[in-house]
Amino acid sequence: MDPTVVDLSRLQFALTALYHFLFVPLTLGLSFMLVIMESVYVMTNRPIWRRITRFWAKLFGINFVLGVATGLTMEFQFGTNWSYFSHYVGDIFGAPLAIEGLMAFFLEATFVGLMFFGWDRLSKVGHLFVTFMVALGTNLSALWILIANGWMQHPTGSTFNPDSMRMEVSDFGAVLFNPVAQAKFVHTVSAGYVVASVFVLGISCWYMLRGRFPGFAKRSMVVASAFGLASSLSVVVLGDESGYALTDNQKMKLAAIEAAWHTEPAPAGLTLVGIPDLQARETRYEVKIPYVLGLIGTRSLDGEVTGMSELVLQAQERIEHGLVAYDAVEALKQNPEDSAARTTFENNRNDLGYALLLKRYVEDPREATPAQIQKAAWDTVPDVPVMFWSFRLMAGIGFALIALFATAFILCTLRKHTEARWFWKLAVFAIPFPWIAVELGWIVAELGRQPWAIDGVLPTFLGTSTLTPTALITTIVGFTLLYGTLAVIEVRLMLAAIKHGPVEDHDGPEPDAAREPHLQVAA
Repeated sequence: MDPTVVDLSRLQFALTALYHFLFVPLTLGLSFMLVIMESVYVMTNRPIWRRITRFWAKLFGINFVLGVATGLTMEFQFGTNWSYFSHYVGDIFGAPLAIEGLMAFFLEATFVGLMFFGWDRLSKVGHLFVTFMVALGTNLSALWILIANGWMQHPTGSTFNPDSMRMEVSDFGAVLFNPVAQAKFVHTVSAGYVVASVFVLGISCWYMLRGRFPGFAKRSMVVASAFGLASSLSVVVLGDESGYALTDNQKMKLAAIEAAWHTEPAPAGLTLVGIPDLQARETRYEVKIPYVLGLIGTRSLDGEVTGMSELVLQAQERIEHGLVAYDAVEALKQNPEDSAARTTFENNRNDLGYALLLKRYVEDPREATPAQIQKAAWDTVPDVPVMFWSFRLMAGIGFALIALFATAFILCTLRKHTEARWFWKLAVFAIPFPWIAVELGWIVAELGRQPWAIDGVLPTFLGTSTLTPTALITTIVGFTLLYGTLAVIEVRLMLAAIKHGPVEDHDGPEPDAAREPHLQVAA
């Protein structure tokens, strides 16, 4: 495979995935915040909570449309750019995506119209139920997509069939309850709740700074501060669970995140900062907190976190076992009734994917030299500096957002949030940071799996379609222009809606401002 085609295919998918994920977390979080806000309206029957719900629902709708439009492009790429990937693992990977479309997407698509246009046609409780179903569908959609992605990270419940030369489902329950997928789902969804909370908090504080809609803004701040604090704390707890899952299922990713080149005596220390040196294969100027990595990674004081050098030696052994499996598969191609070859394959089937790593260097892996085997083993190490610093920036932003929400919650509890002008400015400034954190999180998750499209099963460079660099460059430019245009439209629509504010058609210009003029003076 032409390395340029592989790199361009990866770049195109990365660009579309990162762009799509600008919209997904806000959709996830706003959906359940709408449920909370409308529940307050149903319980109190106060018109202002109806206005609050409808305003944030308008922003949800703008974001929802862009999320759907960009998500469809990603699914088409599996067929256009990653055809061998789709052929090799489509029976497994396609099942959660099909269920997502049938169960989740149709659910939210059915109810989203009722949510926007059913305010005066449904009862209050009926409309609240509709809003809840939209939120449920949105989050179920994330569940099934992350089950598919989690299987790519940890391909459990599946097996290679030498007769069909494809991966097939052996235990769908194991695919569904994949520990990596479950950890990814709860962590990702919680991160989406944080994004939405910062968004609502920041826009509300902007209104407070401008002296506009203070009654609306202060109530939205209360919801965002409580929901955001709970969500940001859960992100840390669930992130810790994700780290624990890596110890059992993705040891190389964990070692790369920590730039752990060698196995340390248990319990290992957590590196706060340092400079990973790829040439010397060590981390210079590192500052460590003793014991913390061992406790996070193994939940014990005597469990080891394996270093990258030792994991490379294990990969080299698996490549050698994989060559035995590869040779047996070639024999079965010639004679499917060869019982000796089938027995040999069954004894080494779990390492077949590692032999495929050698196809980067030689057409027939069985002809690889010891030097090529060693080089292929080192290919299992992802980009350590990018992993190391992306994770630390993500975690740093996460802890800063906990402090932001804790401050907001205290101010709201003490009823000081209508006077804290310094905090309003801070909340507005913080709006883009959760998006930066979630994008960094996806970089860590996906780059940390390299060189695998399916961890331990299919190398990324073998999964692409037969395309030309020209075709890929053309589509990348086309997507960039299209998505750039959509981004401008989305931002303009969002800004226009925010500038207009939570004013219903039958309302005056700014009904709250006249009732609370002291905020006009404060601003």
